[in-house]
Amino acid sequence: MNIHLQQILDTLLQLDAISDEQKSSLTKSLKDADKELTILEFKLDRTEKVKRTTAILLEETIEELELKRKSIEESNSALEKSLEELKSTQAQLIQSEKMASLGQLTAGIAHEIQNPLNFVNNFSEVNRELIAELLEEIEKGDLEEVKLIATDLEANEHKINLHGKRADAIVKGMLEHSKRGSGQKESTNLNAIAEEFLRLSYQSFLAKEPEFKCELKTDLAPDPPMVSVIPQDIGKVLLNLLNNAFYAVHEKTKSVHTDSDFKPTVTVSSIYSP
Repeated sequence: MNIHLQQILDTLLQLDAISDEQKSSLTKSLKDADKELTILEFKLDRTEKVKRTTAILLEETIEELELKRKSIEESNSALEKSLEELKSTQAQLIQSEKMASLGQLTAGIAHEIQNPLNFVNNFSEVNRELIAELLEEIEKGDLEEVKLIATDLEANEHKINLHGKRADAIVKGMLEHSKRGSGQKESTNLNAIAEEFLRLSYQSFLAKEPEFKCELKTDLAPDPPMVSVIPQDIGKVLLNLLNNAFYAVHEKTKSVHTDSDFKPTVTVSSIYSP
């Protein structure tokens, strides 16, 4: 029994004024109170233990959450770094693709210019020989032969001038394209762009596959009106399409027997529809 209740019980039992029946009743009441106090003490002790256990679990949970928070922050940091690396890699790939396209276009331009330059060089060489012959005929006094050689010289000079202007036009066209970097729409002849990039794509493909031969055809709309487009963008689209077409035709020729009637052909149809 609780020590305080025991003292009360002892005191009450010593009193003569209380009957035995009352003493018995008080004893029972005090024992019941002691029992309830014992139960309450047990419950309080159990509650305290639960509180301590809960506090420990809560502390562990907080520590675990803190570790998870740090882990999430580290993961986010790693993801952000990976995202930046991906963006950098994407930018590099885009730049590489641009450089590859530029390389193909440059190769096409170089081959396109080389053709008229070859004519210029060849006719210049022929004219140098004709001039030597002309000087000999002048020494001989053969005016008829001099006139014939002079006529050949004039014809060759005309051809040199013609092919020189063609090379000049190609260079000027490319310079004009390089100046149009604003991305603004311009009044453009789609037929001219189609023919230009057909030649450039073919020449650039020949730079990679010199043995490849292909017939080029065009089926363009006659006298199409000028349309407002961004020439650089149209040119890039055509270049990619034509590069793919030449690649597909080249792959096709590999699977066809040489004695067959297959004739590799790339045709550019009208890209304008009213």
